[in-house]
Amino acid sequence: METENINVDEFLPAKNPIKIKNVKKKEVSETGDGMDVEEQIPSEKKPKAKRSKLKKIKKSAEPNESKVNMRKVAVPAHRYTPLRENWLKIFTPIVEHLQLQARFNTKTRNVEIRVGPETKDIANLQKAADFVKAFIYGFDVEDALALLRLDDLFVESFEIKDVKTLQGDHLGRAIGRLAGKAGRTKFTIENVTKTRIVLADSKIHILGSYQNIALARRAICNLIMGSPPSKVYGNLRNVAKRVAERF
Repeated sequence: METENINVDEFLPAKNPIKIKNVKKKEVSETGDGMDVEEQIPSEKKPKAKRSKLKKIKKSAEPNESKVNMRKVAVPAHRYTPLRENWLKIFTPIVEHLQLQARFNTKTRNVEIRVGPETKDIANLQKAADFVKAFIYGFDVEDALALLRLDDLFVESFEIKDVKTLQGDHLGRAIGRLAGKAGRTKFTIENVTKTRIVLADSKIHILGSYQNIALARRAICNLIMGSPPSKVYGNLRNVAKRVAERF
């Protein structure tokens, strides 16, 4: 019997096998013939259509709604009643003089101030926020209004524990030394240094110019450290005379 030469390469696995997809089988014909199979068609890799990434066009936010042109001042629970009673005194200068928009958001419990179409200077926004913060700290509306009229006024806040760590009765006695009998010590410091001081528990807020705040803070720190009021008064008078001589 004659044998043909057999090519070995035909029995080796293909180097690049072709994946076969979409192979459909025909149903058995009604005559009962066997099942026929469609010819296998190698699937060609179709180039994927690159989806053009559409950039989401953000609606240009109105200047009034942006965070830069808006300020929010949180109102604690114990300042709701004073805010409600003095709302017209606070609302009027902000809207009429500074040409801003203001409202009290009852859900978030914040005083919201934002720039309006009639606002001339955007710096008024920060002035109004400082004005509302000063009232929330406990200053009178008349004293806080000075922040709107003058540019060199500031509010500085600190706590007694920042000066000296006191607890219990020692903390209460320190607060008593700052206030004095019927508030005389506090009033004396305010009149000599030309500032306004608010004692809110262990927090102290001072409203005034930079130099006057420094004088009042030094006197308050001395009282917290335990200096007698008479000594503090003497130092304040001497400093006040020096300041008066300079001007």
